[in-house]
Amino acid sequence: MNATPYSYQLQPGKVRAEFFRLLPISLFVVAFGAAFGLAAVQKGLEPLQALLMSTTVFAGASQFAAVDMWGSEVPLIPLIAVVFAINSRHLLMGASLYPMLRDMSPGRRYGLVLFLTDANWAVSAQDYQNGKRNLEVILGGGLAIWIAWIIGTWLGVYFGGLLQDPQSLGLDMVLGCFLLAMALGGNKSPRTLVAWAVAAISSLAAWKWLPPNTHVVVGALAGGAIGFFWLEKKPDHEDQVSAEEETSA
Repeated sequence: MNATPYSYQLQPGKVRAEFFRLLPISLFVVAFGAAFGLAAVQKGLEPLQALLMSTTVFAGASQFAAVDMWGSEVPLIPLIAVVFAINSRHLLMGASLYPMLRDMSPGRRYGLVLFLTDANWAVSAQDYQNGKRNLEVILGGGLAIWIAWIIGTWLGVYFGGLLQDPQSLGLDMVLGCFLLAMALGGNKSPRTLVAWAVAAISSLAAWKWLPPNTHVVVGALAGGAIGFFWLEKKPDHEDQVSAEEETSA
């Protein structure tokens, strides 16, 4: 008998645990939310508009880029192109989680990835490399970061003068250090190391010689190409999960 479709069920207790797991990193998100809120009102957005953008868009770098292009006449096509370029990494991030996401119904699957960020993706991807299926961190951790981003935007809109330059405190390095720690703590096979190296070199080259923000796309595509063309044997834990699902069916 075939395995039951959509067999992945989120565990509420684990979602709560992952919420608190990513709560420390979300505190630093508050600082950048405050910087965005301040930048938004300085560019002429109403406080409610800035809060609605953070609530519905939930994309820090893209929001900063959009605000930077804001004015009496908004260049719509360039704005769409810049936002797409910055957020295009989510295409590869979502694809990397597909072995787990395919076991959820489409409605839950696409609802879940609305909370996908760099931080909770890194945790979920590392757990998967270590043999654990963890989509609860996408929801629980994503909620923690989303709430922190909204709170930060609110603080920036109304109390922005308290923290005008998070970079001066080194807060812009926190998420980068967190992602680096996740990468170093994950799988270290030759395939993974080569993919990281190619992505790093490509993004640095693009940052130096190509237009702003394109280094994000170039690095993601270069590293993803290594993973796409350099196939490796399916991990034992995937075989075990598949066998268990077929047995339970």
